[in-house]
Amino acid sequence: MSRALPLSDLVRMQAARRPEPVHVELAQVTRRFTHPATGEPFQALGPIDLALVKGEFFSIVGPSGCGKSTLLDLLSGLGKPSSGRVLFEGKPVNGVPEGVGVVFQENAAFPWLCVRDNIAFGLRRAGVEAAEVQRRVDYALGFMGLRDFAKAYPAQLSGGMRQRVCIARTLVTQPRLILLDEPFGALDQQTRLLMGDELLKLWRETGATVLLITHALDEAAMLSGRVGVMSTRPGLFIDFVDTGWPADRDSRVVSTPRFGEITARLWEKLRVETLKIMGGAH
Repeated sequence: MSRALPLSDLVRMQAARRPEPVHVELAQVTRRFTHPATGEPFQALGPIDLALVKGEFFSIVGPSGCGKSTLLDLLSGLGKPSSGRVLFEGKPVNGVPEGVGVVFQENAAFPWLCVRDNIAFGLRRAGVEAAEVQRRVDYALGFMGLRDFAKAYPAQLSGGMRQRVCIARTLVTQPRLILLDEPFGALDQQTRLLMGDELLKLWRETGATVLLITHALDEAAMLSGRVGVMSTRPGLFIDFVDTGWPADRDSRVVSTPRFGEITARLWEKLRVETLKIMGGAH
């Protein structure tokens, strides 16, 4: 029996959820690589079907090596599928699409630039007029709570504040789709919860569609309207969990019984997949 949900079930669980238009779509997407040691081909991902509606906050969890980051690369245009279609706003993704912003786990703040110039970097490279750059950067500094640190350099900031700079640099480009690859993975638990609140505020303010890749089940359960669970390689979706949170949620949901139910369901699925990697079942 296949570990993946049948395609008919996937379509029913995704397309029939709400009447909003589909914003992002992957149709029978696979990704194959060549093993660096043996030279043999192997399939890392798929076939995957996924539909995100406009303005959705969707997270993906799965065991290490299941293809989560590979999937994000395909959506961002940094990689190409071996087969299948990747669509953003109804158009095939070829290269990095206009309207897509990406935030990675690594501290990507430029150490030689102050906070203001870090945030303005992409806009200036794109040739945006100086007055518009200043307007957008001023807004981002205020929104992300960085106004008092505009002239500071990354080395003078905490890890959480450096990640705020990276998120602000994405925010000012006004993306309609925000892709996040473990953006808070290097932060402590308390800072991650607070950064999660900031991210939810950003999501509500912009109306962007957000896709978050994370290993943290609590992070996925708190932030998302829906969570997709992936299997071991080749990565396939084996469950979709609707959290049922209201749009104005924040980190206080972690104290509710519903939060415990969501994380328990996610762990039930992931425990089985992780044990497969470890070579046992308990």
